[in-house]
Amino acid sequence: MTKNKTRVSMAGVLSAAALLAGVAAPAATAAPAAHHTHPGHSAREIPFTAAEVTAREDGGYEITWRAPGVRKVAVRANGRTVAVGGATGRVTVRGLPAADRQWFDLVPDRGERLRLADRLIRLEGTVNFRDAGGYRTRDGQWVRMGAVYRTDSLDKLTGDDLAKLKRLGIRVDYDLRTASERTSAPDRLPKGVRYVVADVLGADSPVFSMPETAAEAEQMMIDGEKAMVSGESAKAAYSTVFAGLSRDADGTLYHCTAGKDRTGWASAALLTALGVPRETVMADYLASNEYRAEANAAALAAMPAEQAAVYKPMLDVRAAYLNSGFAEVEDAYGSFAGYEKKALGMDARELRRLKADLLVG
Repeated sequence: MTKNKTRVSMAGVLSAAALLAGVAAPAATAAPAAHHTHPGHSAREIPFTAAEVTAREDGGYEITWRAPGVRKVAVRANGRTVAVGGATGRVTVRGLPAADRQWFDLVPDRGERLRLADRLIRLEGTVNFRDAGGYRTRDGQWVRMGAVYRTDSLDKLTGDDLAKLKRLGIRVDYDLRTASERTSAPDRLPKGVRYVVADVLGADSPVFSMPETAAEAEQMMIDGEKAMVSGESAKAAYSTVFAGLSRDADGTLYHCTAGKDRTGWASAALLTALGVPRETVMADYLASNEYRAEANAAALAAMPAEQAAVYKPMLDVRAAYLNSGFAEVEDAYGSFAGYEKKALGMDARELRRLKADLLVG
């Protein structure tokens, strides 16, 4: 690192870090054409306090759940029962036909069923494309899956990827990136998808000295997170996204370059608005480290060790980053409810509509 500090905008930091990591993804699994149908709304209680579907490398699926007070849970896929368990279960299902996404219905002997799929959408041109739903709220409802998606950049999507997004029902794409990012790596989208610019950092992106130590890099990311909460461009951008979500969330996609910082705050704000507990919001945020692990490791391995140590905090997501965003919410708006109203422009009616659309149970 040089002794003369280089000045760089936060937009430049985020885009440069993401481009260093690249977006090479493992090959997508073959899947026949299929139209996704999201689960219907129901006033009946969903008894599951935890549940998750995880795709395995061998082509199978691991399904786990907890449903206190339930005697029996049937796991159904493709119209048939593929596993049965009790109030607590962990089963592995193999031998299902290939599909764009494999959906499972967890059917309890009392209460409403829960419909889930693996959160990651496997594409050839991205590494961090995932469903924003599948989480339980504090009051026992669930954020339905198959409606809202988050991702990294879309400029490397293949023809097969585009066909898959079409089958998934993507209707609108909110691009959270700056003008330079959009110009250098324009989105590839299926025909008919509405493209909306929602530039979080804008032309007035905060400017920092390029870090010379890992501690400086981490502090820069912490300060950048605050700008995503209270910056004027950020407020306008996220207001645009939330206005669209409150009208009709189905088929919504939002993204930046790495799908971890600007996109990470978008999902953190959405899940918090829906009533998802902070620890779950944090886990969703930190999952970008897992999905981007291979790409980030390759980028760091190509650098001298001293340089890699400085760049690593910019490729990571860390609890300190997201916590600084929520701290800025408290400092600037007094509460998350204040942030919803003053920064996102959401009134009580729009918030009710958002919850009615995205929550089940």
